[in-house]
Amino acid sequence: MLASPRATATAAATSQAQESWESMLPGPPSRNNFGSADLSPYGLMAFPAGSCISIVDTRSMQLLSSFPIPPPPSSAAPFVTALRWSPLPLSRHLLSSEPSSSHLLLAAGDRQGRIALLDFRLKSALLWFDTDSKQGIQDLCWAQARPDSYLLAAISGPSTLSLFNASTGRCLWKYDASPDYFSCVRRDPFDSRRLCAIALRGFFLSILLLGDTEDAVIAKEHHIRTDSTELAKLEKDAAAAGSSATPSPVAAAFPLYPVRLAFSHQWRHILFVTFPRELVVFDLQYETVVFSTALPRGCGKFLDVLPDPSNEWVYCAHLDGKLSMWKRKPGEQVHIMYSLEELMPSVGTSVPSPSILSVLLCQSDSTLQNIDKNYSDVPSSPYLREDFDNPFDFCYESNIISKIHLISISDDGKIWSWLLTAEGHADTQKDDKKLDLVSDDHSVSLPGANSNTLVSSSGGRDLNVGRRQERLNDNRSHLQSSIFDQEEISMKISLVGQLQLLSSTVTMLAVPTPSLTATLARGGNYPAAAVPLVALGTQNGTIDVVDVSANAVASSLSVHNGIVRGLRWLGNSRLVSFSYTQANEKSGGYINKLVVTCLRSGLNKMFRVMQKPERAPIRALRTSSSGRYLLILFRDAPVEVWAMTKNPIMLRSLALPFTVLEWTLPTVPRPSKDQTSGASGEASRLSKTTSSDSTEASSPEGSHDDTSESFAFALVNGALGVFEVHGRRIRDFRPKWPSSSFVSSDGLITAMAYRLPHVVMGDRIGNIRWWDVMTGHSSSFNTHREGIRRIKFSPFVPGDQSRGRIAVLFHDNTFSVFDLDSPDPLANSLLQPQFPGTLVLELDWLPLRTDKNDPLVLCIAGADSSFRLVEANVNEKRNGSGVHIRNTKERFRSMPICCPILFPSPHALALRMILQLGVKPSWFNTCSTTIEKRPHLIPGAPKSTGDLRTYMINIPPVGDSVVPEMLLKVLEPYRKEGCILDDERAKLYASIVDKGCAARFAFAATIFGESSEALFWLQLPQALKHLMNKLLKKPRKGPPVATISAVDETSLLSRISSRGKPTEEKGKDVLSQGQLRLMAFDQEELWKSASERISWHANLEGEEAVQKRIHELVSVGNLEVAVSLLLSTPPESSYFYVNALRAVALSSAVSRSLHELAVKVVAANMVRADRSLSGTHLLCAVGRYQEACSQLQDAGCWTDAATLAASHLKGSDYARVLQRWAGHVLHTEHNIWRALILYVAAGALQEALAALREAQLPDTAAMFIIACREIHEDIVSNLCISDHESSSSVKDELLNLRALDPKNEDVIAVEEYFGQYQRKLVHLCMDSQPFSD
Repeated sequence: MLASPRATATAAATSQAQESWESMLPGPPSRNNFGSADLSPYGLMAFPAGSCISIVDTRSMQLLSSFPIPPPPSSAAPFVTALRWSPLPLSRHLLSSEPSSSHLLLAAGDRQGRIALLDFRLKSALLWFDTDSKQGIQDLCWAQARPDSYLLAAISGPSTLSLFNASTGRCLWKYDASPDYFSCVRRDPFDSRRLCAIALRGFFLSILLLGDTEDAVIAKEHHIRTDSTELAKLEKDAAAAGSSATPSPVAAAFPLYPVRLAFSHQWRHILFVTFPRELVVFDLQYETVVFSTALPRGCGKFLDVLPDPSNEWVYCAHLDGKLSMWKRKPGEQVHIMYSLEELMPSVGTSVPSPSILSVLLCQSDSTLQNIDKNYSDVPSSPYLREDFDNPFDFCYESNIISKIHLISISDDGKIWSWLLTAEGHADTQKDDKKLDLVSDDHSVSLPGANSNTLVSSSGGRDLNVGRRQERLNDNRSHLQSSIFDQEEISMKISLVGQLQLLSSTVTMLAVPTPSLTATLARGGNYPAAAVPLVALGTQNGTIDVVDVSANAVASSLSVHNGIVRGLRWLGNSRLVSFSYTQANEKSGGYINKLVVTCLRSGLNKMFRVMQKPERAPIRALRTSSSGRYLLILFRDAPVEVWAMTKNPIMLRSLALPFTVLEWTLPTVPRPSKDQTSGASGEASRLSKTTSSDSTEASSPEGSHDDTSESFAFALVNGALGVFEVHGRRIRDFRPKWPSSSFVSSDGLITAMAYRLPHVVMGDRIGNIRWWDVMTGHSSSFNTHREGIRRIKFSPFVPGDQSRGRIAVLFHDNTFSVFDLDSPDPLANSLLQPQFPGTLVLELDWLPLRTDKNDPLVLCIAGADSSFRLVEANVNEKRNGSGVHIRNTKERFRSMPICCPILFPSPHALALRMILQLGVKPSWFNTCSTTIEKRPHLIPGAPKSTGDLRTYMINIPPVGDSVVPEMLLKVLEPYRKEGCILDDERAKLYASIVDKGCAARFAFAATIFGESSEALFWLQLPQALKHLMNKLLKKPRKGPPVATISAVDETSLLSRISSRGKPTEEKGKDVLSQGQLRLMAFDQEELWKSASERISWHANLEGEEAVQKRIHELVSVGNLEVAVSLLLSTPPESSYFYVNALRAVALSSAVSRSLHELAVKVVAANMVRADRSLSGTHLLCAVGRYQEACSQLQDAGCWTDAATLAASHLKGSDYARVLQRWAGHVLHTEHNIWRALILYVAAGALQEALAALREAQLPDTAAMFIIACREIHEDIVSNLCISDHESSSSVKDELLNLRALDPKNEDVIAVEEYFGQYQRKLVHLCMDSQPFSD
């Protein structure tokens, strides 16, 4: 088991953690993060940026959270280089353990070789793995060792692959691939015990886990031939450069030489490998390359390979920001590039263009499409008409074949959401209507199991796609994607969402502190309120404006071509910034660039434009609180004073040797008459503050004009002063000077803060001095720290007991908070222990306080490019202080985050049960349902009061009927916020909610990320249908049914006599089911799937390949071609005698003439021992197929045994093979969902129930009984069985599923178990607080 905290023990810690890290924005990811990112089945994407990990909801494209990985002791926080979500589903073991958040665990590796298991909710490390090296982590991957145990595979350094126990963190197995370099490791979607790792030179390691001990790891080495000339040159260059003593992972040593690996989701044992300029298809079963192709000229190197989960397409990302789509030719393993799209639009991007770091496919999209396709031919649900009020939803014929979302991450801090759409031409859709529909006499029509055409609405996350259908002799329907020719399918890519994070390394931070004299930029006499915005200048010249109430980048403005070196607010809607560049070396000098940026219009306006380079660069900018005046400080040049009117005017220059200058801050705001006007008026009165001139009585002159402002300064010789600016005049403020002992010559003043009446200064040796300009009182103390870089006064409101709180930033990038009004500021200082491993570049206070009880919040720009809000909690009574990061008053979301997996585990399980039992779609409260809309209400809409059970579509057939109402009450807070399901998924649920419980069960499983369970529910109707057909075709005492035997005999003869490629003309539709191929059990499906693979290997050479081809041909019944291949074996081959014996035996089963030909060819004595598989071929020759299947299963060839059984066995013989296969899949491969479908197809329903109970899935066991009964009832209602057609025993077996009879002891036990589960769930839900984002 993975380590997981108990919810009850960590409830307080969870709420504290949510407060403590939510106010953080990460910097942009870079190549130092190795392009790592992972997308969970729930739609949550985790990616690293510097030393932080960020979580994004990919459906709404909103940042959920960012948190740093804890740094090593006394060291800077290293880059996070690898991430992988836990594969554990939402735990339902309520009766045996407490609910946990193990489904939200995240494995993370960093550049120093550390690996941690992190909890997404606690945002802290639960477990540190025992890594014994400082080499960075290249990649991570989970693998299943036992049903309840996972191992973590990690590539560390250049060539070490390790396996770690996820419970203890101990390393149990290692492999060193040197001198080659491991690049990535991936898990097999068909067998979660199998891992494959690829190296740069083509070395390839396959690992199979038989347990969680060192002896249980089976590793096999392979090699793919590839051109490594470029790699050799890179190695030579690295050796010449003299790289570091510690070997680096390949992403650090060779960042532009990516090699990637991905398993096919369509075919078992098929892998796609991309080298920088080559695409390779590798067959793991044959241990050979079946296809390779070089990258066409003009295409950038491959970055990653992404197989489509539902179609025979492969997407490849390229280093130059493009995405190519490759299609497989029908009947062979040959891939051709079909289209090339841009992932980095050329319009609106900077030059040079940002780089794509990683690309991810949303796998859950294809599962939702499968649900939609399987239930699309049933008449539309009335709930779509009742509960949705979209006037633009109208019917049209759609040619869309599939849709899938793709997420890309670029190094400019942008996350892009793309919709990839495959469309066919309309004429092919019309031709499809001419297809013949053939029906068998004994076929069973299943409502809700066939597919038809359903309209898709464009845009957004709507995954309903147009479909084409063809009915086969078993009345099943399949998506006909392969019926389109390559020229008839067009791929379209469209940008449907984008999330902007900080665009570059932060260099400057500015907060708005407008005074009452800072009027609105649009004119009028209304004062400008302080806004919840913070401006950040960056290295690439961009200014990012952060909305702290939403923890999001409100706008990103490209202002400068180089580093933003200074940034200040002018009021609350304009920014002034500067940068400079050095002129050419001959003439020397600097080109200073000053820009005023309007946030409302986004326009940039340069001022003070010089024709020639200047001698001195700009050193700093200082703006007055009103935004009317600007001081420009130069290096070794006079200070300029500007009036920032519509066209800025320079008032005068001051030729004094200033070291620091600071304008006065706004003082105490005047009391507002509408202090009690409620929360709605809060934004309009946020920190309305006065300027220095509002204190008329405190001025030495008694009174002065309301438009004058003052600034304090210090000179090189330590002298201090205050100037006042009034219009175009600048005059001495004439303050009351401190005593002469105040001026010290031993420290140059480096920082200053000014708010009437206090001036606070810090020098380069750590002294802090403050002076009252009204009384002349002064004091000082030494901080015993390095020089002081910034001093910032905290916001002050009426009722504050202290006016003298300051934040001090030191030259060593640490900070402290002091209270100058306390008797001993140093003793009561608030030091900075909360950011271990992170240095602070800039800080300032957030000026949004309106009440003395409001917290003091610091804005901090970290050296890791992150932006954070830190609350300084000062306890007045105890003279103690504390710092922790907190949320601002209310998190604003542009749209609700509909991600139920984030709910507390009991509430998530409650929603899962509600979705399974069936709830009316109007309950979801989405944007287009006609109940309480956010933020407005529709008149006459139904309210949520009264009996909540009216929302359920019917009374639950099992369990307590009161439980749904209690669960609906628990979920009411989420429903009111509209954060249960988004509009598109709610519409999909509305379309299938009344189409059978299996459809609802599949939908609920998909919503909670369990795609394998969803596929099980989708296949369950077909498996039960298969079982019923088997009962119908059972041998009876009467005369056999002639039609059935004739059809079977014809089919068998046609298979044996077929030549060459046996599957080109037959049922291409069976091969286009996408993910459903994982759950294949039908004879036709298994046979066609195996036949399709034969053609891929026709051109393979080598004795081993020939032996495997013969085995495949015999399995599908193509004996004639197999004999021909056997007789072509040369006499010198070591397989000659064995092949000769098999050729003679097999030829006797084909024809007399072929048998005689084989005997003539064989002219030697056969004495050598046979291979294990050859015996099965001889058994096939004499018709002993049951024994042959048993031999194959004993040899571990489970798929081959199933293929052979599908070709030759029927009835109970075939069922026995399926049932034994199911036991292997359950107990050895640990895939319960695939095992269940095999059990059902074999008629072993009791074994299926036992497996669910053993896995501690009481809810699924109960739902399984409900689904089987409902599907069985539908099947029986469509059967017409007369007394003369069927014996009483067969009729009784058809009409009653004995294994699921209500009187059956196992069924009674399941229902009791489910009742206990429901009661425990209700108690846990009542004890859990609703999650609020």
